Amino acid sequence: MSITITTAPCCWGVDDVRNPNLPAWERVFDEAAAAGYGGLELGPYGYVPLDSALVAKALSDRGLFIVAGTIFDDLVSPANRDNLVRQTREICAVTTQLPQPEQSPGQRFATPYLTVMDWGHDERDFAAGHSDRAPRLSDEAWAGMVDNIMAIATCARDEFGVRAVIHPHPGGYIEFADEIDRIARDVPKEVAGFCIDTGHTWYAGMDPVDTLVRYADRLDYVHFKDIDKAVFDRVMAKKIRFFEACAEGVMSPIGRGVIDYPAIRRTLTAIGYHGFITVEQERDPRSVAGSLSDVKESRDYLRSVGF
Repeated sequence: MSITITTAPCCWGVDDVRNPNLPAWERVFDEAAAAGYGGLELGPYGYVPLDSALVAKALSDRGLFIVAGTIFDDLVSPANRDNLVRQTREICAVTTQLPQPEQSPGQRFATPYLTVMDWGHDERDFAAGHSDRAPRLSDEAWAGMVDNIMAIATCARDEFGVRAVIHPHPGGYIEFADEIDRIARDVPKEVAGFCIDTGHTWYAGMDPVDTLVRYADRLDYVHFKDIDKAVFDRVMAKKIRFFEACAEGVMSPIGRGVIDYPAIRRTLTAIGYHGFITVEQERDPRSVAGSLSDVKESRDYLRSVGF
């Protein structure tokens, strides 16, 4: 198993670029390097400057690389198509000019990846983790979302050689088991792979081990996070947005939560996964003072169990 562990700005509370409390991107780069990571994700569109020369120097100065960019937006609305494709072009134009790691033997697609996540729907945000009460899209709306994803993925592939990976995410319209199965049928693996997130999978009521095995044939990228069960039980009893739950501490450093990472390691070995795994711990950016110690704790724990 050839695996490299990276991290992401969400560990510093960077999810919504409109949040006035976000830390400077240079701090995220500094602390990612200080915690022992060789690389990280670019973060949501608009956080890190779309200036490849500036960002490349910042990465090189710290010995870092970029593993992925992110589309985190409304994938459902047909009216959002032009915006999504514009973001795709701008993100890929930058990430493909940034320092990259070598492709490891067995890694199906080279970095950088483009993670593609649906977001921006109140009716799903307040139902995150609750499959029984989360509304599903109509067939027509679902087809529109598929068309948007196909447009993003083909643009990234054909214009930049970037592999798009669909990332199921709490609060979006691709979260639960039936939706992941459906998107796997409707978007060919030749067009887009999957980024399975262990914490988001558990949050949505699925077994992370089973999910990794189920989608092994299109698993191009993986996210790791952990969940504090006591906080999870508390927030599930509320009507609460997903990132409000994160602000309450539902995501913990890896090794403190409920997810069995030795079992995850055995599973990834068994399915022959090679490539990159990104540690994430969504949080309130106002608690950024704890980010460095948490991401280091996660990295140290993963090393202790063989990653």
